[in-house]
Amino acid sequence: MANHKSAIKRARQSELRNARNRAVKTRVKNVTKNVRQIVAEGSQDIVMAKLDEAKSVIAKAAKKGVIHKRTASRKISRLARLVNTLSA
Repeated sequence: MANHKSAIKRARQSELRNARNRAVKTRVKNVTKNVRQIVAEGSQDIVMAKLDEAKSVIAKAAKKGVIHKRTASRKISRLARLVNTLSA
């Protein structure tokens, strides 16, 4: 356990950030899963709206520093490629 005042504060900040980051990562996973499910069902009319929502969530996670910007780019690219196979 932390003994110094600054170390105690750091531990407290770390817990808050960890909880916040976990929530953002879970949201990224959920929107990705939603897009993949819609593509599997073959619903072409709502897949573009869900793709845009997923892009937004992933980009915000990268902007906040929760995931790396290249990881975000890769995730967005793979989802877009998956959606494009549906329309082709």
